[in-house]
Amino acid sequence: MTIDEETIRQMQGLARTVYTLRPELLMNDATFGEIPWVWASSPASEQDDWRHRFWHAPDGEVIGWGWAFLPHETPQTDGTTRPFRRANLAWLVHPEHAEVFGEILDWYDEQAAAIPRGVSVRAAHAEALALAAAHGYAVNEQQAGDQGYWIQLNGRDLARIETPAVPEGYRVSTAAEVGTEAAYRAHADAWHPSTLTLEAMERTQRTESYRADLHLVVVTEDGAPVASTTIWLDEETGSAEFEPVGTHPEHRRKGVARAMLLHGMHAAKAAGARRMLVACLGAAGHPAARELYYSVGFECFTADVPHLKQPDSSSLTPAALIEAA
Repeated sequence: MTIDEETIRQMQGLARTVYTLRPELLMNDATFGEIPWVWASSPASEQDDWRHRFWHAPDGEVIGWGWAFLPHETPQTDGTTRPFRRANLAWLVHPEHAEVFGEILDWYDEQAAAIPRGVSVRAAHAEALALAAAHGYAVNEQQAGDQGYWIQLNGRDLARIETPAVPEGYRVSTAAEVGTEAAYRAHADAWHPSTLTLEAMERTQRTESYRADLHLVVVTEDGAPVASTTIWLDEETGSAEFEPVGTHPEHRRKGVARAMLLHGMHAAKAAGARRMLVACLGAAGHPAARELYYSVGFECFTADVPHLKQPDSSSLTPAALIEAA
């Protein structure tokens, strides 16, 4: 079944519920903003390797969903491809139905039976941690270490926000003002080599949750785009999220990103948000983004524990055995 706008709305609906009831259980890849961003910004060819499923209560309410990403290779802007050798699972369950996570893992194992399988679980979600262990998933010590790539979710209220000081030679604009190509270039240069295409940026801008006036782009005096962030506003919960955030390498450590984030929080507040979210790498060896977010008032309120499950070797071909090693 293809993931479409209605699928995304249902996923976001559960994200709203979890955020309202137990925000510390909200997975970073299952937030109101991350869901449409991943869906729309991924190359169309990659979507052939997606699998998804919903779990419902007797009254029809969505109480869980799983979104499996099977191994694939994604073209990058430098002409190379980025290989993804393991399966990965994005998931979310209603706080009152933690047991559904066990069913999601069963389904995930079926989708990626002969493939190494990664999944992250919130450190605060004791029931999910126990279910992961019971299903044969162990903490990925390499990814969980100081040089690993586990994610933390940060938040802050928007009651009082510092006035941004935009560095001389720059100004904060929006995608509505500079256009799609400039917004795309700001992202692609910041994340070079990037997997985002201009077509995917256009697709992102057509999603229901996207607002061009909340897509910030920092430009130089001559109009060159050098930094950007998209703000995803959920009016129902009064929350907003920065995703993604990026600055061209030649324009980092000049106060550009800090000014953009402060400007963005003022814009989000004016649009009705009361609280702001942003995710970043949490490992000690990757401090740059974390320190930037802390400098503008964010605090970590929940973090991942990455897990991995290797396939049964009896189900693997010789080539797959080498890959799984």
